[in-house]
Amino acid sequence: MANKEITSREDDYSKWYIDIVQKANLADYSAVKGCMVIKPWGFAIWENIQGQLDKMFKETGHVNAYFPLFIPKSFLSKEADHVEGFAKECAVVTHHRLMNNPDGSGVVVDPSAKLAEELIVRPTSETIIWNTYRDWINSYRDLPLLINQWANVVRWEMRTRLFLRTAEFLWQEGHTAHATQQEAVEETKLILNLYADFVEQYMAVPVIKGVKTANERFAGADDTYTIEALMQDGKALQSGTSHFLGQNFAKAFDVRFLNSENKQEYVWATSWGVSTRLMGALIMTHSDDDGLVLPPKLAPTQVVIVPIPKPTDEINEAAQKIISELRGKGISVKYDNDKKKRPGFKFAEHEMRGVPVRIGIGKRDLEKNQVEVARRDTKEKQSLPLEGIADAIQQLLENIQNNLFEKALKFRKEKTTKVDTWEDFQKVLKEKGGFILAHWDGTTETEVKIKELTKATIRCIPLDNEQEKGTCVLTGKPSKQRVLFAESY
Repeated sequence: MANKEITSREDDYSKWYIDIVQKANLADYSAVKGCMVIKPWGFAIWENIQGQLDKMFKETGHVNAYFPLFIPKSFLSKEADHVEGFAKECAVVTHHRLMNNPDGSGVVVDPSAKLAEELIVRPTSETIIWNTYRDWINSYRDLPLLINQWANVVRWEMRTRLFLRTAEFLWQEGHTAHATQQEAVEETKLILNLYADFVEQYMAVPVIKGVKTANERFAGADDTYTIEALMQDGKALQSGTSHFLGQNFAKAFDVRFLNSENKQEYVWATSWGVSTRLMGALIMTHSDDDGLVLPPKLAPTQVVIVPIPKPTDEINEAAQKIISELRGKGISVKYDNDKKKRPGFKFAEHEMRGVPVRIGIGKRDLEKNQVEVARRDTKEKQSLPLEGIADAIQQLLENIQNNLFEKALKFRKEKTTKVDTWEDFQKVLKEKGGFILAHWDGTTETEVKIKELTKATIRCIPLDNEQEKGTCVLTGKPSKQRVLFAESY
């Protein structure tokens, strides 16, 4: 039976999503329009995402640094495509001081404190970072420079949705410098594969790797690589991007180096990032009408133990023994022995929050040397012997992780359709949704026209595409391969 606190997915998917975010205590709206408050449970999940990604970055030779939140306005003018791409989203700081209003009604901007040059609250950090790199890079011996930063950014969004699109959000952004084009392209693809591995192995979300069209690529990039995931409502979610920047920013900020042949060259660059949008992907891929469903590898609490009906010395002793065994295997566990709450309330609460496994311990269970175990993903319950419980729970967590991925992969396969005509394209998009593989004539004009007519965009040109002769679904012009279309967030 669905949780009455949550709107069902079938009735209103958007409301269902917001209900999950709020009822599972992930985030809430703030006093600042378009911004969110990430609550402790939501931030704990983000910390797990951050921690694992950070480990993977460092294993591939990257190091962390931090750059200013504020960017001089003139910096954004140096790379034409970049400023055009972000100009409409920038928040601008014009003054540096407030003063008491002479009429006593509060504070006002001090007109004498106007900045000589306005500062942009970073929408992304390419410009401030490449201005800095000019001082750091002189010789080929200084390369490659492999730097990442964990930060917040501001993009002034008019239509916001918690985690998916907010005026301020958290992310990581990598910015690397290389001596050759080949090294920079290899870096771009390395990070793309790292993102895909993380999202599939830890988030249990299957993705399609591909390259963006010229119309959809990052402002200032030569190429943008992406991972695209499919949500339960049949819409795509861009879940991470890796950009080959060529020498565009090096030329804009005059970042040159002396190569091994003693000649001056411009540096080759990449940038890449994922954000708290991954939280949205996690929610929309796995959750159900009873609340959040979390993959065990990212759950802050993987196992919760609930005494039934209330804690006793005997139940407490058994719980502590199980806790010790589970923690010995690196499993995060909580003993919910709050006497003010009944077991049924606790069950519903932990189900809502997506805890993967619940263990119930009662007097009758202990008499039989067993406990009741319930898994969040399928709602299945079973009795397991106390002996060997840690091994059994460890295996169960692995099964849940694998099941969530396979279920999402099966859904994506069912919602991926090849079409060859414009009539079928429109019909599938309206009646079935999901990913559509169709031929496209390669022009921006056709791409924009399809978006105007259907709201579907080219999510990517898949990297594993087979060359296949065909004709564009809209124009009938020749095409060499299918591309991936979908409506998206």
